[in-house]
Amino acid sequence: MKKREESIPLLHFSLFFMFLFCPLVFSELPSNQRNAMIDLSNLLNKTDLSWNISKEPCSWNRVTCSSGNSSITEISLSGFSLSSSDFLPRLCKIDSLRRIDVSNNALTLIPEGFIKDCGKIGGLELLNISRNRLVGPLPTFQGFVGLKFLDLSFNSLNGNINLQLDGLIALKSLNLSANHFSGLIPTNLGKAMDLEQLELSANAFEGRIPDQIMGYQSLTLIDLGVNNLSGPVPDRIKDLSKLEVLILSSNNFRGQIPAAISNIRTLSRFAANQNHFEGTIPSGITRFLKNLDLSYNKLNGSIPTDMLSPSNLQSVDLSYNLLNGLIPSNISPSLVRLRLGSNSLDGPIPSSVFGKLEKLMYLELENNSLTELIPPELGSCLSLALLNLAGNNLTGTLPGQLGNLSHLQVMKLQSNRLVGEIPVEIALLQKLSTLNVSWNLLNGTIPSWISSMRNLVNVNLQGNSLSGSIPYDISRLNSLLELQLGENQLTGKIPVMPATLQIALNLSSNLFVGPIPDSFQRLTGLEVLDLSNNQLTGEIPTFLTEMRSLTRLLLSNNQLSGIIPKFPSWLTLEARGNEHLTNTTTSNTSPKSAKKGKSVAAALLIGFAAALFAVGLVTGLAISISRRYYRVNDEQPQSAEDVPPPQVIQGNLLTANGIHRSNINFTKAMEAVAYSKNIMLKTKFSTYYKAIMPSGSSYFVKRINLSDKIFQFGSHDKFWRELEVLGKLSNSNVMTPLAYVLSVDNAYLFYEFFPKGTLFDVLHGSLENALDWASRYSIAVGVAQGLSFLQGCTSGPILLLDLSSRNIMLKSLKEPQIGDIELCKVIDPSKSTGSLSMVAGSVGYIPPEYAYTMRVTMAGNVYSFGVILLELLTGKPAVSEGTELAKWALSNSVRQDKWDHILDPNISRTSLAIRSQMLQVLKVALGCVNVSPEARPKMKNVLRMLLNAR
Repeated sequence: MKKREESIPLLHFSLFFMFLFCPLVFSELPSNQRNAMIDLSNLLNKTDLSWNISKEPCSWNRVTCSSGNSSITEISLSGFSLSSSDFLPRLCKIDSLRRIDVSNNALTLIPEGFIKDCGKIGGLELLNISRNRLVGPLPTFQGFVGLKFLDLSFNSLNGNINLQLDGLIALKSLNLSANHFSGLIPTNLGKAMDLEQLELSANAFEGRIPDQIMGYQSLTLIDLGVNNLSGPVPDRIKDLSKLEVLILSSNNFRGQIPAAISNIRTLSRFAANQNHFEGTIPSGITRFLKNLDLSYNKLNGSIPTDMLSPSNLQSVDLSYNLLNGLIPSNISPSLVRLRLGSNSLDGPIPSSVFGKLEKLMYLELENNSLTELIPPELGSCLSLALLNLAGNNLTGTLPGQLGNLSHLQVMKLQSNRLVGEIPVEIALLQKLSTLNVSWNLLNGTIPSWISSMRNLVNVNLQGNSLSGSIPYDISRLNSLLELQLGENQLTGKIPVMPATLQIALNLSSNLFVGPIPDSFQRLTGLEVLDLSNNQLTGEIPTFLTEMRSLTRLLLSNNQLSGIIPKFPSWLTLEARGNEHLTNTTTSNTSPKSAKKGKSVAAALLIGFAAALFAVGLVTGLAISISRRYYRVNDEQPQSAEDVPPPQVIQGNLLTANGIHRSNINFTKAMEAVAYSKNIMLKTKFSTYYKAIMPSGSSYFVKRINLSDKIFQFGSHDKFWRELEVLGKLSNSNVMTPLAYVLSVDNAYLFYEFFPKGTLFDVLHGSLENALDWASRYSIAVGVAQGLSFLQGCTSGPILLLDLSSRNIMLKSLKEPQIGDIELCKVIDPSKSTGSLSMVAGSVGYIPPEYAYTMRVTMAGNVYSFGVILLELLTGKPAVSEGTELAKWALSNSVRQDKWDHILDPNISRTSLAIRSQMLQVLKVALGCVNVSPEARPKMKNVLRMLLNAR
C-alpha cells in the first residue's frame, strides 16, 4: 500500500511533465523551415517587421502557421518598401507555404530561382506580387500545380501573353490589370479551364474578345476595361451562365449592345461606358442587373419602357448618348442613382413614380429638352442628395415640396424657364451646399432666410429678374466660397459679404450704388471680383491692390473716379467705361469718352506687358508671381531689409545627396528670407524665396506660417518625421524637401531651384507659345508619372490639396516637377476658416463633387490633372472669361467629329501625326474631368493611356 501511495506523486509528476513539455515538442517547426526563416530575417533586417529570431517563427508578425504550429502556411510582406528581390527564392525553401503576399513594395523583377523553386510547392494556392515595379515580359509559370490565385496587377510588365500561364492547371483568379501588356487577349489561362475571375484592365490589349474565353464556363468576373479592344461583343457571351460582373469600359468597341446580355441570369453589373456603341438599347437588358453604365457612347432611339422597372435595379447611367423620346414612367423603387443627362430626351418628367422612390439619392437629367413642370412629387424622394435638372425647357414655379428633401446637398436647376419667387420651403434644406437656379425667369427678392443656410458653399442666382437689396446678414454664410448675383435688378448698397468667399463674387449688371465697400478688405481669399455694369461711385480703394489672391477685378461701366491704383502684374483689371477714372501711366487727365477709356485700358495693358517684359529681362525666364496668395500675415516689407533673419530653433537635412548636404547653409538661407527682393513666388499657403548659398548654388526656401491654426505641425519631432518620409521619396517628377528649418513663427523647407518657372508661366504668361507639342506631351507624361508615384506610395497615397499648372515647376521645358506635396501632411482642413474647398484647390481645378463631399480624393486629383491636360491641349487657362475650361471642353466634346475645335490650332495644325496624338490625349483628358468621380480612370491607367497615345 505504501509503495502504491509513493507511486501516485510520481504519476502526477510524470503527467505534469508530459503536459508541460509535449506541446512544445508538437509545436516545433522543422529545422529547415526555422533556418529558412532566420535567413529570411537576416535579409530583411532593415524593414519594420521586428522579427525576433530568439522566438518561434510562428509568433512572428506577418507569419501564419498551421493549427498545430507544425508548418508555416502564409507569409505576408506587403507594404515594406522592399526593392531587392533577393529574398524571394528564400521563401521557396518553406515547402508548406499556401499563400505568399509581397504586394505594395518596390520590387522590379521576379528571379528565375523563385519561379523554379516555388513552382515545386504543390500546396501553394495564392501568389500576390501586385503594386510593385516589375518590368519586362510575363515570366513562364512552370509547376505551380496548386496555384489558384495569381495577382500581378499595378506593375509595368509588358509584351504579349501567349503560353506563359498555360501550365497553371488549378488557376481560378488572374489579375494582370494596370500593366503595359499588348497584343491579343490571352486565351491559354489554365488547362483545367476553371478560371473564375479574369482582370486585364488598364493595359494595351487590342483586337476582339476571343471566342475561346467563352470556354471558361466558371467565369464570374471579366474586367477588360481601359484597353484598345475593338469590334462587337460576341453573342456567345450568353454562354457564361455564371457571369456576375462584365466590364468593357474605355475601349473602342462598336456595333450594338448585344441582346444576349439580358439572358445571363447571374449578371449583376454591366459597364460598357466610353466606347462607340450605337443603335438602340435592347429591351430587357436590365432584367437581372443591379448596375448598368452605358454612358459616353452613341446610342440612339428611345429608352425601352421596361428598362428602369426591374426590382433589383440600383443604378443606371445612360448620360452622354443620343437618346430621345420620353423618360419611362415605370421606375424601380430600388433605384439609387439615375443618370440620363446630355441626351435629347423630351416631354415631361414623369411625376407619379417619384412618390415611391424612397431610396433614390442621385437624379441627373441635365442637358436634355425636358418640358413642363418640375414634379412636386420629387419632394417624396426623401433620400435625394443630388438633384440636377439644369439645361432643359422646364417651366412653372419651383415647387415648395422640394423643401422636404432634408438630405439634399446639391440642387442644380439653372438654364430653364422657371418663373415666380424662390419658395420659402427651400430654407428647410439645411444640408444644401450648392444652389444654382441661374438663367431662369425668377422674380421677387433674394429671400432673407437664405442667410440661415449655413452649409451653402456655392450660390448662383444670376441671370434672373430678382430685385430689391441683398439681405444685410448674408455675411452669416460662413461656408460660402462663391456668390453669383449678376444679371439681375438688385439695388441699394453692397452689404458686408462672407469673409470665406474664395472662388468669385459676381454682382455685375445690377443697379448697385455707393462706393466699393471697405468691408471687402475681409475677402482675403477672393480670386474674382466682378462689380461691372452698376452705378458705383467714389475711388477704387487701394486695399484692393493688397488682396493677394485676387486675379480678376472687373469694374467697367460704373461712375468711379480718381486715380487707378497700381495693381500687381498677375491681376487682370477691366475699368473702361468710368469717365472720371485717371490712369497715371498715360496722363493725369480724366478720359472724357468711351474711346478714351479704351485707350486708357490699352495703355494699362501695355504697361503691364512692359512690366512683365522687364521682369523677364532681369530674371531670365524667372518664375512670375503666382495669383494665389496666403490669406493671413503675408504682408512683406517694402524696403530691402525690414526684419532681422529668423532665429533658428531647429534645422535638419533630409536628403542623402552629398552635393546638397555640403551646399545648404542654414544661416545664409535665413539671411535670404529676410529680404523681400528674394521672393520668387507666392502660393496660397506659402512664400518661395531664392537663397544663394556660399558655394554659389541656388535653392528655393519655402516659408510656411506656423502660427496659422490650419497647419497641424504638432511637435517638432512629429513634423520632422513627416518630412523625413517625404524627403526619402525618389521620383524625378516630384519636388521633395531637401532640408528644413524651424523658427518661432515659421517653418522653412528647402528645395532645388528651377529657373524656368511654373507651367502656368510658360503656357499663359510671358513665355506663351514657348512649348511645342513634344514639350507639352513630355510634361503631361511627367506629371502623370509623378501623380501615379504619389498615389501608389506604399505608406498610403499622397493627395494634393492644390494641383494646378501654378504648382508644377519646370526643371526644363520638358521636365516637370509637382510641388506642395507636403500640404497633405501639415494642413488640417477642420481648422480652416472656410470649408475644405477653401484649402482644396484652385478655381477651375476643383472637382465638382468637392462642393458637397468636402473630401480630397484620388479621383479629385485625377480631375485636376485632367484640367492640366486640357491646358496643354488647348492653350487656354483653367478659367477664361468666367467659364471653367473643363466645362467648356465637355460641352464641346459631345460630337467627336468636332474635337478638332477644342485643340490649340497653333499646335494641332503642325502635322497630321501631332493632331492624331493630341486627339488621343484629349480622350484621356475628357475621361479625367468626367463629372462622375467613379467614371474617372485611376492615375496609373491615365499614365498608361498617355504612353499609348505616342
